[in-house]
Amino acid sequence: MPARIGMTIAESTPSFSPRPTPPPGAPNVVVIVLDDVGFGQLGCFGSDIDTPNIDALAGEGLRYNRFHVTALCSPTRAALLTGRNHHSVGMGFLSDVPIGFPGYDGRIPSSAATLPRILKDNGYSTFAVGKWHLIPRWEQTAAGPFDQWPLGLGFERYYGFLAGDANQWTPELVCDNTFVDPPSTPEDGYHLTEDLVERSRQLILDQKHARPAKPFFLYFAPGAMHAPHQAPQPWIDRYAGHFDDGWDRWRERMFAKQVTEGVVPADTVLTERPPWVQEWASLCDDERRLFARQMECFAGFLSHTDDQIGRLLSVLDDIGERDNTIVMLISDNGTSAEGGPIGSHNEHRFTHDRLDDFDDSLSRIDELGGVRAYNHYAWGWAWAGNTPFRLWKRFAWLGGTRTPLIVSWPGAIESTERGSVRSQFCHAIDLFPTLLDAIGLQAPSTVDGVDQQPVHGASLVASLNDVDAADPRDTQYFEMLGSRAIFHDGWKATTDHVGRQVSIEQELVTGSQDFATDRWSLFDLRNDFSESTDLAADHPETLRTLTDRWWVEAGRHQVLPLDDSFIGRAIALEPNPNPPVHLSRYLPGAGPINEDALPGMGGGIVVHANVQVGDRADGIIAALGDWNSGWALYLIEGAPTVTFNLFGNPVTLRAPISLDPGDHRVTVRYRRDRHGSGGGPIGIEVDGAEVAAGSIDDDLPFRWQIGGAGLRIGHDAGLPVCDDYEIPFTFDGTIVDVVFEQPMFAPRTSAPPSEEIGAALHRE
Repeated sequence: MPARIGMTIAESTPSFSPRPTPPPGAPNVVVIVLDDVGFGQLGCFGSDIDTPNIDALAGEGLRYNRFHVTALCSPTRAALLTGRNHHSVGMGFLSDVPIGFPGYDGRIPSSAATLPRILKDNGYSTFAVGKWHLIPRWEQTAAGPFDQWPLGLGFERYYGFLAGDANQWTPELVCDNTFVDPPSTPEDGYHLTEDLVERSRQLILDQKHARPAKPFFLYFAPGAMHAPHQAPQPWIDRYAGHFDDGWDRWRERMFAKQVTEGVVPADTVLTERPPWVQEWASLCDDERRLFARQMECFAGFLSHTDDQIGRLLSVLDDIGERDNTIVMLISDNGTSAEGGPIGSHNEHRFTHDRLDDFDDSLSRIDELGGVRAYNHYAWGWAWAGNTPFRLWKRFAWLGGTRTPLIVSWPGAIESTERGSVRSQFCHAIDLFPTLLDAIGLQAPSTVDGVDQQPVHGASLVASLNDVDAADPRDTQYFEMLGSRAIFHDGWKATTDHVGRQVSIEQELVTGSQDFATDRWSLFDLRNDFSESTDLAADHPETLRTLTDRWWVEAGRHQVLPLDDSFIGRAIALEPNPNPPVHLSRYLPGAGPINEDALPGMGGGIVVHANVQVGDRADGIIAALGDWNSGWALYLIEGAPTVTFNLFGNPVTLRAPISLDPGDHRVTVRYRRDRHGSGGGPIGIEVDGAEVAAGSIDDDLPFRWQIGGAGLRIGHDAGLPVCDDYEIPFTFDGTIVDVVFEQPMFAPRTSAPPSEEIGAALHRE
């Protein structure tokens, strides 16, 4: 009813716009999304790694042992938040690689309103903390647009990192829509998971202090257990010697525990070790020592993460809301084999298709898990961590797509059911309708005037107190990087497609590069929990029915066109909205400049720095990344110096002069040797005259960091690029500007180089 306006308030009748209110007694919701955790790696799913807080959560709730995801991180997160299949919401692959096809553009459409948006519209507070990884590559900068950032997709507050992984000691953080530095340093004991938990607790407490009756939704996504496997040293050291008998024996012990505790059926077959994973007994002593230490780092990281999850969930007891809170814990895909056959001291090498050197990794074994490493374990541990399945992340086999799901809701799950196992076939898309159903809401048909896509998932609420509840759906397709599978009425068909995903796999695994010649295997998952026995020859009609159905589902959900590589997508990659230009200018005083906003350095670059120095001349002029991968231009006692740290291998060139007081232009040139295998000459000039010359043996990468610090002018933060200096190493003179020149885009002119730069800079 509209307000009635009279001469005075006494003669008037007020009216108020309705405020959204949740259903009576609506529960709080906490969704915990772990990264790269395999089916067997949690204690309550068979592991002997200590996870007492997660185990306690399972003990007061339920474990789902036939829960499925998409086999990769961005797609699973999109499916969870929208209730739709990943291709149907544009997330057929990583959001970092948006390509020009509907299923792969890396953008959740407005026709698939997210869970936080719906809950916010119904009176919830909504918080996201941790990994996001749902923004197209070119939109992860301070310029936005921000519609695919957490606040643009329904969350009211956000604190975390946007990229696929983060250095646990020095992450590139965002608060709401602003890049921020971590609140402390590694020297002060900073660790990302601890910071994320502290911020989550603060958000919950602030909300409950202000509006005690208002429910909240917290989406908590730590960087764990994605590489780098970094944790405080005492957590790693507690596992010293624990894995010395290797991945074969660890897998056997895990499987025995899974059967004993009912996590897998008693008749489950333990799948064989793939031939490209070495038998532990065949390894030499040095290999065993290095690989065991890699796993100690992972285990310490997981136990530390569990400890922090316990600290997060304790806030529910502090505010008296444990019984009325739904907690769901999942992993976004199976274990990661991206460490390759020998593991990696520095995972940045994997992203640039480089292999680690075993002798180098062994010599630096004591650095694993700390600030000097960006480490990942050997893929034998990935295989074992997915017990009892074969393969891992990125594949449509169960090792990539079946992960733990724990659901706790003490106020609704009957005490006689708590701690038990559920075996309904379910998927990440089912969590969205399950939560809406549990709260008492329905997915809206329109949002902001936009008709909504059908929700593909179905509710699991019936299974909370009924072990025999039916599966929510009878069909689910899978596709990731050309690896394909489909589940229907208890059967699963899976291709043998391997593709060109990792060069070492291409060498060690036989698989077709041609989708038309892929072989499909057939499994009866009703009687074959581990996908161990291929029945394709026995049931050709069933196999044909399933493969035909896969193509129908592919058409419905925007799966085509298929591609089995990272590189192959480059031809369809969305253009950078910052097209290459001859000159790009950067000024001091800004925050870190995201690398996606910078010119690429691979293929050749010139960096000009206009500076004013006094009697002393030291400090950073420009720096990007750190000693895992990065570069820096700086002065040491007045001597112009540049260091290119190529994935942990620094190359430093220092001029044999010191700058006199006054104005100077310091220039660094790198020219790629286009007739060689990469690399080329580098040089330093001062005021146009070359003062130092050298070379590097490898080309500079087009992207230095996976998700690390951006370019900083006048200081550095986080970890240094090399040991020449300590953070922040602030420049003690004045930096006028730093100009990146890409000679290949230079305008054709006969003007002298200095005049050309000035004129072009003025134009651009």
